[in-house]
Amino acid sequence: MLDKINIENVLFLDIETVPLYRSYKEVPDNLKPLWDRKASFLAKSEDDSSETLYNQAGIYAEYGKIICISVGYLIYNGNQREFRIKSFYGHNEKELLQEFIIMLNKHYGGPSTLLCAHNGKEFDFPYLGRRILINGLKLPFHLDIAGKKPWEIAHLDTMVLWKFGDYKNYTSINLLAAIFCIPTPKDDMDGSDVAHVYWEEKNLDRIVEYCQKDVLTVGQLLLKFKGDPIISKESVIFA
Repeated sequence: MLDKINIENVLFLDIETVPLYRSYKEVPDNLKPLWDRKASFLAKSEDDSSETLYNQAGIYAEYGKIICISVGYLIYNGNQREFRIKSFYGHNEKELLQEFIIMLNKHYGGPSTLLCAHNGKEFDFPYLGRRILINGLKLPFHLDIAGKKPWEIAHLDTMVLWKFGDYKNYTSINLLAAIFCIPTPKDDMDGSDVAHVYWEEKNLDRIVEYCQKDVLTVGQLLLKFKGDPIISKESVIFA
């Protein structure tokens, strides 16, 4: 299957998300009971509460928001390969989603193209679809999957590819980068730091750089899975 994939038709992506509000105290009264119920299922000890668990709210599309979408694509410029990266980011989620959808519809709007992410089928793709609908926007082709058969959904997931049908374990992108000798995307922070860096440090640029490293690593992994050489640092272009 991988041999038949034209990697130039693949859009690699990664998203970064945070809780919709800075703290539990700022959650609107109509949403607090709903988060309280969610937190009751997440609690693992007596010390866990709705307030202490709120830093996990960004994982869930109903309680979080997207602050960065980084996309990457591979092109051949003569005999040279280039991996180009562009990020859509900001505090206004609706605006960055609109920009992302315009790009997606223009360049990756047909069935011959594919979206690829690590754990994308479990996280990135459904999260994007849900937040697009919550913001009152129209789903682009590749995220409008209702009623489609599994083989009609043009999504690639490097974690699923690595499983080879095994459903027992989650394999992190950091682990795969290490065993395939790909520069780690987690050299500055990891996903658990994003909410703090956004709300407390107010350093969105740092999050964007982290997101871009992740999307590059997803591209490198698919190249490794296909048996192709990875992209050199000099061949990465930031739009």
